[in-house]
Amino acid sequence: MIKHTVSKELARFLENSPSCFHAVENMKKELQKENYIQLQENKKWQIRPGGKYFVTRNDSSLIAFAVPSDGFRGMRIMASHGDSPSFKIKENPELESDGQYIRLNVERYGGMLCAPWFDRPLSVAGRVIIKEPSAGTFLTRLVNVDRDLVLIPNLAIHMNREANNSYKYNAQKDMLPLYGTLESRGSFMNIIADAAEVDPSEILGHDLFLYNREKASIWGASEEFISCGRLDDLQCAYASLQGFLAGAKEHYMAVHCVLDNEEVGSTTKQGAASTFLYDTLTRVHDCLSLTREDYLIHLADSLMISADNAHAVHPNHAEKADPSNRPYINGGIVLKFNANQKYCTDGVSAAMFRDICKSAGVPVQTFANRSDMAGGSTLGNISNTQVALNTADIGLPQLAMHSPYETAGVKDTEYLIRAAAEFFS
Repeated sequence: MIKHTVSKELARFLENSPSCFHAVENMKKELQKENYIQLQENKKWQIRPGGKYFVTRNDSSLIAFAVPSDGFRGMRIMASHGDSPSFKIKENPELESDGQYIRLNVERYGGMLCAPWFDRPLSVAGRVIIKEPSAGTFLTRLVNVDRDLVLIPNLAIHMNREANNSYKYNAQKDMLPLYGTLESRGSFMNIIADAAEVDPSEILGHDLFLYNREKASIWGASEEFISCGRLDDLQCAYASLQGFLAGAKEHYMAVHCVLDNEEVGSTTKQGAASTFLYDTLTRVHDCLSLTREDYLIHLADSLMISADNAHAVHPNHAEKADPSNRPYINGGIVLKFNANQKYCTDGVSAAMFRDICKSAGVPVQTFANRSDMAGGSTLGNISNTQVALNTADIGLPQLAMHSPYETAGVKDTEYLIRAAAEFFS
């Protein structure tokens, strides 16, 4: 049997991170335990050589960095994302159905597999916004209704004979979760307020999402697989943080970066297309009395790893994979290539990343889409529009990407932690 220490720690992180807001909060706590100082974007920064810091934006993106004591040659940045495909709760969410049921009005967030959302226990997590009366400031309260709250019931096969024949799901018709009977009308925001420990009248705004309640599972003949929600991309975010904390961080400024909204294009103030990373890096240089030319010189000597999970060869659909670039679960970190720059790995960044993995003793696999099949993109090239530097797109191999219950390998998380620690050293 395989040792499961890292996988069990990953499982705890995933289960305690039902939304991107919770994931950032959990990373904040871990950084604070290691004496990282939180900075605020709306306040002056005091940055010193040898210092360790982090900053958040929108409560859903985080950048942590460590400044070497004796100057630095460039930056080592590992970027991942904290959001996952889900269903967002709309404003005025309660909908009455046939005078008997209350459903919740939701909309799709990102490109998910719809079918696995049916007939499984779901709940709601995210944040609410309240106003602090004395200071007049707006405050975030995290929300996790920690019980089985809603479910999206399938229509019986007798009433939908096409259910197993490429049925096309309608998000407004098929995907609305059942919340309660008519007696529950008007209670949803009360439940949210109780979870946030505020009065319902205090809630001025919210960002709430459905999440799968099923716990993580380590399974297989030799317990070689791990399944859970949000592996894409919290598996990479978790491994990046652990490697960041473990790395020596001596000659380069180490940067652990987790961005939001990758699943919907990254074009938000806290996404990869935003100025968040650029603002942070240039502000650090300003605080250290370095010039813009110093920043550009450091950028030219820097490397970014864009870490977002990759497709493993599917056991039932091996023909969907490229003929010669075929990553497998537990086979190691996946280096991703695309001629049309959906991934930004090139010969230089591939060589640099392979050299890091060789030093760390970690196996590397490669992924490319079939030439007749369009693939997705990730945050590497999007981030490069703001901060242009050598970048390699990588990921950990998984099955059922964008399902509410995804599958990966127990060995691969540890591989990325070891590679990240080497990278940050």
